[in-house]
Amino acid sequence: MKLYPIEAGNFKLDGGAMFGVVPKTIWHKTNPADENNLIDIAARCLLIEDGNRLILIDTGMGDKQSEKFFGYYSLWGNHSIDASLAKYGFNRDDITDVFMTHLHFDHCGGSVQWNKDRTGYEVAFKNAKFWTNDNHWDWATKPNPREKASFLTENIIPMQESGQLNFIRRPEGDFGVSEELGFGIFYVDGHTEKMMIPKIQYHDKTICFMADLLPTAGHLPLPYVMGYDTRPLLTMPEKAKFLTEAADNNYYLWLEHDAHNQIITVENTEKGVRLKEVFSCEEIL
Repeated sequence: MKLYPIEAGNFKLDGGAMFGVVPKTIWHKTNPADENNLIDIAARCLLIEDGNRLILIDTGMGDKQSEKFFGYYSLWGNHSIDASLAKYGFNRDDITDVFMTHLHFDHCGGSVQWNKDRTGYEVAFKNAKFWTNDNHWDWATKPNPREKASFLTENIIPMQESGQLNFIRRPEGDFGVSEELGFGIFYVDGHTEKMMIPKIQYHDKTICFMADLLPTAGHLPLPYVMGYDTRPLLTMPEKAKFLTEAADNNYYLWLEHDAHNQIITVENTEKGVRLKEVFSCEEIL
């Protein structure tokens, strides 16, 4: 097995929204904001090469939305899925599986693109199976008013219409191994219904793709919960359970949204689970 970081693009989000009730005087120490109160955010996806399979975890925002839409997110940098894949000798047609932690636009938007004449949409990975779970699919396709702006029809329905959509059968236990994909999955409901956190055995290391359970290293304290979470009081015990296990077992945490810290480990302290070490992807992979 080989793992590769796939940088799908950087953007910015409101720091207050990212930290909920935590005051700016506290969170700006780890996640400094610009003059518009925006903090740096990454879309750091993960590519797993395992035998004859190439599994891409999450796909970023994509590029099919309007200039007005992207204007809300202050895109920066020159990362793209295509450039990242090419760096390792791959292209979109090589991808066999696309695993989506959840269907918010900044995690699955790159799964769908315009067709050639821009009259409709098509999947961006024509040879891939697209993986979600049935509970989250139902949640995303019948969105509540709070999340409706994050579940965009054009990002979701074309996967079903293509015939390439697949549902993962929920494995046994907290980190049961998916029969379909071969890695563990931890289900959480605080951010959104049945978000999936992959746990990958990589040589002598355990690497966990944190999605929105732990967006950045600055979110380690349990009350530091995003304003975007639908059930913040549920996020806290989910984080506590996961981070305690991560500290006890020295898991390596892959931070999808932290633009400046790529992979971290954590440890138990008198104040709770806190940052232990920071690594670049190259150091671990």
